[in-house]
Amino acid sequence: MMRAIPRKNNYSSGQLAAASNETVRNAVGTIRKIATSDIRFRLDEGAGTDAVHGNPEYSYAVVVLEDGDGLVAEGSTFTLGAGNDIVCSLAESLAGELEGRDIESLMSGWGAVSNRLANHSQLRWLGPHKGAIHLALAAVTNACFDLWARHRGLPLWQLLLDLSDDELLALLDLSYVEDVLPAGRILELLAGARPTRADRESVLDEGYPAYDTSVGWINYSDEVIAENARNALDRGFDAMKLKVGSNDLERDLRRVRIVRDVVGPDATLMVDANQQWRWPLAETACREMAELGVYWIEEPTHPDDVAGHRRLADIAAPSMIAAGEHIPNQVVFKNFLAAGAIQVCQVDALRVGGISEFLTVSLLAKHFDVPVIPHVGDLGQLHRHLVLFNHIALNNERLFLECIPHLAEYFEDPAVIEDGRYRTPSVPGAGLKLR
Repeated sequence: MMRAIPRKNNYSSGQLAAASNETVRNAVGTIRKIATSDIRFRLDEGAGTDAVHGNPEYSYAVVVLEDGDGLVAEGSTFTLGAGNDIVCSLAESLAGELEGRDIESLMSGWGAVSNRLANHSQLRWLGPHKGAIHLALAAVTNACFDLWARHRGLPLWQLLLDLSDDELLALLDLSYVEDVLPAGRILELLAGARPTRADRESVLDEGYPAYDTSVGWINYSDEVIAENARNALDRGFDAMKLKVGSNDLERDLRRVRIVRDVVGPDATLMVDANQQWRWPLAETACREMAELGVYWIEEPTHPDDVAGHRRLADIAAPSMIAAGEHIPNQVVFKNFLAAGAIQVCQVDALRVGGISEFLTVSLLAKHFDVPVIPHVGDLGQLHRHLVLFNHIALNNERLFLECIPHLAEYFEDPAVIEDGRYRTPSVPGAGLKLR
């Protein structure tokens, strides 16, 4: 089993100016302390490698919130090492205004709060709505959702499902997507799915299907990926993903055939090029991969190239084009979805501005009838909650959720996968709190 080694746990004091009213400051549910933590893990040799990231160091920029009753919550975003400290610093700056705020009142209008944080008149210049500043917003947002769920004593998925349609709408900032997703359309989507929710609640007992990404990191040998594929089948996975985009397309194609020979014709096999292919190689590679019957081709070219993805979607059919790991915000997702440039929406709540923007993008995808299968990095911890909400509340198809379990042992409430399925979490919170 993969074992990661903690590199550092550098807790900053992070505490900002005290609220003027000590009674309010110490009230239950009132945020009284804010801290950040730069936490990094080295992986075993070859693990986590892809076509463009040859030496990853799985890292979390963590925002820690403590309320007046001593309840502690954590929210994270994900990086590959260098720059994680920058994200922590930005998150501390953004979170400053939250001290002294009551979590219930804060979350009752989080959409407006998120808009204000994302549009800080000076820090906005570092984005807007992308890059390190947006990653920092994700950590702050996710910490607030974690505190909210802990305050209510509920796992995040249950908290979200318990909200009224209007309460859910208040969590969202619809800036620049109102042209295709106005508030009325959101309420229509939520109301349309509500009468049949009970039909989909069986997932809570059955577990949410998972697919294994750790089978085929780019630096693994042919022998290792074959053995990993066999092990994945033994652990109940019937879907898995292989990293491609190496310097030799024939190597990529050979590796796909190796895994297919191991898992047989009925297993679902995806490939991920991590943005590596340029033109005209992207066209050739997508055509060749589609002929091998892969379910989707992930990030086949530059993540900002909407028109390029649209061209590749035609070339790759019936294989689908998937993307989202490096699509930074709801506006860019709107453009990809409206253009028909992706057939699988891989929005990641640690890449966009946190859980609230994840929900907005999920609603956009539902509007365009595109399935949401999140990119998770190594944080299926959070997304196991969000896919349950998407399936039950939005009638998003129950397909599967990415599994990269390298760091599971370091979380207080680690994701449990049995027989290839995520088990429904029952611990209050969003699942992001580290041991």
